[in-house]
Amino acid sequence: MPATLATVTAITKEIYEPPLRKQLNDEVTALSRLVKPTGAGAGIITQVGGKYVTFPVHYKRNSGIGARREMETLPSAGQQGTAAARIGLKYQYGAIQLSGQLFELVDTQYQTFIAALELETSRIRDDLAVDLNRQVYGTGSGTIGVTSSTTTITAPVIISGLSNFQLDEVVDVYTAANLAADSTPKATGLTVTAIDEVAGTITVSSAVAFTANDVFVRTGSANREWTGLAAIISNAAGSFENIDPATVNIWKSTVNSNGGTPRPISEALITRAVDDTWKASGSNVSLLLTTMGVRRSYANLLQQLRTYVNKTSVVGGFSGLSFVTDRGEIPMIADKDAPTGVLWGVSEKHLKLYRDADWSFMSRDGNMWYRIPDKDGYGARLFQYSELATDRRNAHFKITDITES
Repeated sequence: MPATLATVTAITKEIYEPPLRKQLNDEVTALSRLVKPTGAGAGIITQVGGKYVTFPVHYKRNSGIGARREMETLPSAGQQGTAAARIGLKYQYGAIQLSGQLFELVDTQYQTFIAALELETSRIRDDLAVDLNRQVYGTGSGTIGVTSSTTTITAPVIISGLSNFQLDEVVDVYTAANLAADSTPKATGLTVTAIDEVAGTITVSSAVAFTANDVFVRTGSANREWTGLAAIISNAAGSFENIDPATVNIWKSTVNSNGGTPRPISEALITRAVDDTWKASGSNVSLLLTTMGVRRSYANLLQQLRTYVNKTSVVGGFSGLSFVTDRGEIPMIADKDAPTGVLWGVSEKHLKLYRDADWSFMSRDGNMWYRIPDKDGYGARLFQYSELATDRRNAHFKITDITES
């Protein structure tokens, strides 16, 4: 009988080629663009502490101005209008655990492609950055996705935010009203076991009696996340950063919506938003953030309206698009975490990240690792105290209900 691969299996080797191949998208487009620690437009403020960060806002001119005829009564004195904005920090955390065996037996090159310790401690920073990039677009409520399902099932239909879900993510479910009221969740501690992008569903570990517009959040994170662009760039009623636009009417952003009905993007639509923002604030929008679908719609529009010498600027393989105004070009950047159908116009110099420090391991007791009681295992936790904010709310705009390509 001849020797074959099957007969020599016991003495053959499997060839494992390093390095570890990443399969996840770790891009944090908005976070890296808006949060600059150094250089022009630096947006990180580290002088924080106590309960709040407070800064003054100038919102009204002196009204004691006027023209008169001879011997007429002069204008009555007015005064400048000021208000105090107030920012409270949010507390973000990440946790890892390793068994004692992983520490000792999966830590050298001949044992593993990457040491378990290095894998967990380095990758969690990427995971935290990806989650913060999602939070950039939120309201602070912690919303990951919304369902339209109205029955007791384990695989609800997700009508917004499907791309925000991750396998093995642990989530809570709230009614929209209870989340807004910071009240009791409908279900807690559900594990996401499957994501079906074609069907537009997720599968969770236990059945829930869903109602339309129920909201998913990371377990325990409800109303504890960054106050993102959805709250910052708004003209809605209600106090924001301790200032109410009902009293300080200039403390709001330009918002152009279409009542939920999708409409095509147009240059006129963007021009109007840019102009209205500059008229209100005197500040130039420096960045347009949106989805890949809206960016494609804009690229298609440009192809229809103009002839380009450099075709790569608008067709497949382009390095970027920009919107041209009489005050300069504004780059348009697509982000995987941006909500569908929305174009955000931001003045980067008026967006700030207030934080005490970057991500750090808890080590006040002298060691970043804590022993798991009665186990051959160890854990560590990272933390960051921070919050997104703006010092000029009317320097930004939002256009919603845009048709995606």
